Amino acid sequence: MYSAAAATVAAPPRRDFISVTLSPEEAVGAGGYNNSKAWRRRSCWRKWKQLSRLQRSVILFLFAFLAVCGVVSYTSMGEPWKSLINKSLDDQRTEPGIPGLKLANPAVLPAPQKADANLGDYPELSQQKLPKPPHVRRGPSNLQIKPPRRDVRLKTRHGTSRVVEEPVQADKEDKTEKSVISWRGAVIEPDQSTEPPSSKIKEPEKPSSVEDADQKEPVAINERQMAVIEAFRHAWKGYKDFAWGHDELKPLSKSYSEWFGLGLTLVDALDTMWILGLKEEFEEARKWVANDLVFDKNVDVNLFESTIRILGGLLSTYHLSGDSLFLEKAKEIGNRLMPAFKTPSKIPYSDVNIGRGTAHPPRWTSDSTVAEVTSIQLEFRELSRLSGDEKFQKAVDEVMKHVHTLSGKNDGLVPMFINTNSGQFTHLGVYTLGARADSYYEYLLKQWIQGGKKENELLEDYMRAIEGVKKHLLKRSQPKKLTFVGELAHGHFSAKMDHLVCFLPGTLALGAHNGLTADHMKLAEALIETCYQMYAQVETGLSPEIVHFNLHAQKGHKDVEIKPADRHNLLRPETVESLFYMYRFTGDKKYQDWGWEILQNFNKYTRVPTGGYTSINNVQNPSNPEPRDKMESFFLGETLKYMFLLFSDDIDLINLDKYVFNTEAHPLPIWAPA
Repeated sequence: MYSAAAATVAAPPRRDFISVTLSPEEAVGAGGYNNSKAWRRRSCWRKWKQLSRLQRSVILFLFAFLAVCGVVSYTSMGEPWKSLINKSLDDQRTEPGIPGLKLANPAVLPAPQKADANLGDYPELSQQKLPKPPHVRRGPSNLQIKPPRRDVRLKTRHGTSRVVEEPVQADKEDKTEKSVISWRGAVIEPDQSTEPPSSKIKEPEKPSSVEDADQKEPVAINERQMAVIEAFRHAWKGYKDFAWGHDELKPLSKSYSEWFGLGLTLVDALDTMWILGLKEEFEEARKWVANDLVFDKNVDVNLFESTIRILGGLLSTYHLSGDSLFLEKAKEIGNRLMPAFKTPSKIPYSDVNIGRGTAHPPRWTSDSTVAEVTSIQLEFRELSRLSGDEKFQKAVDEVMKHVHTLSGKNDGLVPMFINTNSGQFTHLGVYTLGARADSYYEYLLKQWIQGGKKENELLEDYMRAIEGVKKHLLKRSQPKKLTFVGELAHGHFSAKMDHLVCFLPGTLALGAHNGLTADHMKLAEALIETCYQMYAQVETGLSPEIVHFNLHAQKGHKDVEIKPADRHNLLRPETVESLFYMYRFTGDKKYQDWGWEILQNFNKYTRVPTGGYTSINNVQNPSNPEPRDKMESFFLGETLKYMFLLFSDDIDLINLDKYVFNTEAHPLPIWAPA
């Protein structure tokens, strides 16, 4: 027993593990773990084979499902991500607002040259040779105007500080263009993109002020321009003394008349003062706009007149000065005019109560005039671009698209009236380029130019209408064979021509300048001669409101005949407007000379000594032209502005490749380079 126990105790302890030592080469050779890709693949495969068939099927199904979800997610999210990336890039090189549109011109013009503050009375100007003014800054430099959301960079050139803008970098993406438009010899290539300007507005336009590498030395103000400045100051004196803050001056009675109660003359003249360099007058007017221009009032305004004069004037002044005050006022009046479009046909009513937010047609009819509903587009489209709100452009674009589709036209010529309920033309068979239809044709071309020459329907309607004018309304008078535009009523031609029609030579010249057929310029040259003769053949050298032309030679008769009811003159701008375009595009000095004659006759027969100018009742009586005691707002807003531009040799003073004038002579930017 002891021996066995002793033997048991003496035995070495039992070990329940073994130790094996292998060299690295032996381990690899034996197929051990070495973290290689091949070893991992074999290990995964063994694990996979150990799974049941059901488990493997479930895993394969999950992988397939995730793959399908990935494809669907990529498809749905790819475009938004791409748009987001493109948008961030476009923000650096395009003008926000209407997508794809690039602002071709500076949002802030170089301020106009300062006028001589000590200029004498007008009669002394014709005898005085004015010294060439030094290189001065145009416009009111001391107003401390700060453009909204704008980084202004000042550039010093020849010691003068000026606010200028760098050219916007053009979009360099290759785009497929539509076929060129060909119309009776005119070949027009769409600019850059073939898509029409979109009415979708994603964010407000933010104008920028940067350097313009091609900025030129400003041209000095000349003697004739000084005469225009003196005329403006004389008119402004009368308005300031007797009608300040009211719509229109009555210079003879030294009082005023109200139409809308919105300071119509003052707002209409804002950009004229800026262009003429009248800084003190501009500053005074700006203060009135800031403190006293109130739209929240119970008053009916005409949609067309308030759009072209007030909205157009505010937008133009904003672009010229960069002062956000004018943009904010433009947004307010624009919103208050929108109820006019709440009609069954979307053709707007003629009148809006801007305080109550209601609109209605005239008391005697449910019609609006065609010119009124189709000549508000430049302003509302620009308001959308600046504000980022698409509703303004959408409303006026719908009107143009609707009119484009209507029947009742005669080779592109439209009737004068359109019904706001049915949306159809009324009073069919009467066609004119005068009152109630004139600016329809003007805005067809100008909208096409404003939008970068991309909206082909507008161009087609314009070209067709000019062909209609040639076919139905164009005749020659006797004895001088003056080319004129008459009227057509139910197939009967009338040799009647409104002074309003004298917008046409300038519009034709503008179209030719923008690439339309050359015979438009030839027609413009013939028609501007006629418009000048409407002044030259009259005793006072001033045109009546309406003339009738002699179609047959009669001894002792001139080309122009004037009826007693038509012999008034309202200080209208249309002939001077066309003279400006003709001189700007041809350089022919005779157009400046004709304009100078007209200005001298305005001074001779319509100037009121105590301040202001007046319309007259009788252009055929130099000894007593019968003053009417009213100075229309467009005399300051249009007539004198076009006079000043006509006498200027500076093509960059409102460059017509960068700006388009609305029908009240307020320049608005062209959205893409021409």
